[in-house]
Amino acid sequence: MRQVREVLRLKWACGLSDRKIAHSLRVSRPTVAEYVRRAQAAGLSWPLPDALDETALERRLFATAATTPVARRPTPDWATVHQELKRKGVTLVLLWQEYKAITPDGLQYSQFCEAYRHWAGKLDLVMRQSHRAGETLFVDYAGQTMPVINALTGEVREAAIFIAVLGASNYTFAEATWSQSLPDWIGSHVRAFAALGGVPQVVVPDNLKAAVSRVHRYEPTLNRTYADLAQHYGVAIVPARAARPRDKAKVEVGVQVVLLLAPGVEHGDCRSARGPQSAALQKTPRLPPECVRVT
Repeated sequence: MRQVREVLRLKWACGLSDRKIAHSLRVSRPTVAEYVRRAQAAGLSWPLPDALDETALERRLFATAATTPVARRPTPDWATVHQELKRKGVTLVLLWQEYKAITPDGLQYSQFCEAYRHWAGKLDLVMRQSHRAGETLFVDYAGQTMPVINALTGEVREAAIFIAVLGASNYTFAEATWSQSLPDWIGSHVRAFAALGGVPQVVVPDNLKAAVSRVHRYEPTLNRTYADLAQHYGVAIVPARAARPRDKAKVEVGVQVVLLLAPGVEHGDCRSARGPQSAALQKTPRLPPECVRVT
């Protein structure tokens, strides 16, 4: 049973502060303030009417809270709450107090916190990555190949699309090769470095066989030739984690951009097929490529 009557006596009859009442009755100070607020809202004063026993007093003060189901109480916009929590000095207590000032019949603090955590638990959290200029180059092959038609024989061959994207500027290099084999993989890196006019500090590849001999979450084993390439150019190779495309999100987006431009490239007038070697297709954000040349 709540100590409502004793709280009101100490407050109105004895004139004690909320803090002293809380210390005397071993209750929290907000609880004391809430009892007094409810009594004032119910139009009560000291001394209380003799006919108002403990049960009747509690029913009179807490009738609204007892008859309002939690599911029917107005809830805040949890997306706004989540965004506000990112601001400096903003806490759930502060947001709950603002919410209660607008909706007095709303959720209590514990219910407010529980409802927010339930909502936040459904979010797919993503860490924002920051890249310095020239620091990281993300490389990968597009999952979809591109058909190349020989103008002389009519033969159709499928070409793999190698894509390299700089982390800071999104500057993208793409080229078509006949396969994803080790020679094509190494050659594409050499041509990408030449097209970029330099080398990055770190190259982040996928876990294809040409790059990684043994996949491991913490200590992947690089292909020996690929490791020699890194040593020659003075770059670090940091493979993305297996089945973690967000580790190389930049190149994943680059793949989508190149494949989006591919239909227009496929029907261009300047495409030619004069031999088995591949030539680079380079793209900047301001100047989209016009054709793929296979020379």
